[in-house]
Amino acid sequence: MLGERIVFNGLNSEKMFSSETVPLPELAPGEILVKVRLASICMSDVHTTTGQRVEPTPSVLGHEAVVEVVAHRRPESDLMKGDRLTFSIADSCAKCEFCLKGLSQKCTKLFKYGHAKLSDGSGFNGCYASHIIIRSGTHVVKIPNIIFDRCAAPINCSLATVMCAMEFVPKIKNGRAFVQGDGMLGLYTSVVLHELGYETVYCSGNHIQRSQFITRFGAVPLYNDEILIEETNKIDVVVEVCGVSNVVNDGIKLLKPGGLYLFLGMVHPHSDLHITGEQIIRKCLMIKGIHNYAPRHLDQAVDFLVKTIDKYPYEEVVGPTYDLSDLQNAIKIATEKTFARVLVKPNMK
Repeated sequence: MLGERIVFNGLNSEKMFSSETVPLPELAPGEILVKVRLASICMSDVHTTTGQRVEPTPSVLGHEAVVEVVAHRRPESDLMKGDRLTFSIADSCAKCEFCLKGLSQKCTKLFKYGHAKLSDGSGFNGCYASHIIIRSGTHVVKIPNIIFDRCAAPINCSLATVMCAMEFVPKIKNGRAFVQGDGMLGLYTSVVLHELGYETVYCSGNHIQRSQFITRFGAVPLYNDEILIEETNKIDVVVEVCGVSNVVNDGIKLLKPGGLYLFLGMVHPHSDLHITGEQIIRKCLMIKGIHNYAPRHLDQAVDFLVKTIDKYPYEEVVGPTYDLSDLQNAIKIATEKTFARVLVKPNMK
């Protein structure tokens, strides 16, 4: 069986992307061969292709996708050919220090889909391809029929990461939260906080066209600084999901004494923080970094979507779909940030 993959050769290569059709390797014990039904472009891939972060090359990028089982070597599982799946973006050993204390995303033998060199494993390690070979240590979850592919594709990055972050959010009567960022992470964070019972959830950003979606996801859209004065020292939880470090001082001002600040978006080196220890100590703040998630959070993400799929406009916030062969143009559209997500589908034409 042949598979197609779009190889990222690096920014300084003569051709940034090249298409290859090569034989799919045989499965090892515990592996699953899946075909990519629909992939979504995460902003981390945009950062890679614009030079904001560095990944090994050559590689197949892409880690967000809904996939379909073709074959597998997991005899103990109930997987069937044709099952739709989402999968953990990290493959882990389940035995090391970090796995055993619930931080499998920091496994000492960690492998991340869409972030690995082509020679690391099967060569079908990323979602910008017709197929992926899912490794033996990767958690998979079946996608119920109620969730369409357009809603399922971003589950295994954005939504699962938000579920991880929400483990640290206290349940507060009449709670007030502030979400910094109106991308996919921001929209998901807003709706999960709303469902957790927070009375007021603000969501700020730079894309005013998303204000209607913010409202429909249960939050109050903010596109000016007036609220910063009104809400100073009144917010219980601030969640940074915009990837911009200069918002942090505003977040600290907003938090009540004893408040919680979660960092999710600044996963790149251009994120220096210009704050003092005094700002944190005097307000007795807790600051927590959240990076990726553990397998249980993927289960929670699917369950959350099933329970709320009819209440919120998940499908509407996702943008157009491009054929895999047109990946470079799709990434260009994603870079413009008109849409919360841009989609890529193999063999669309």
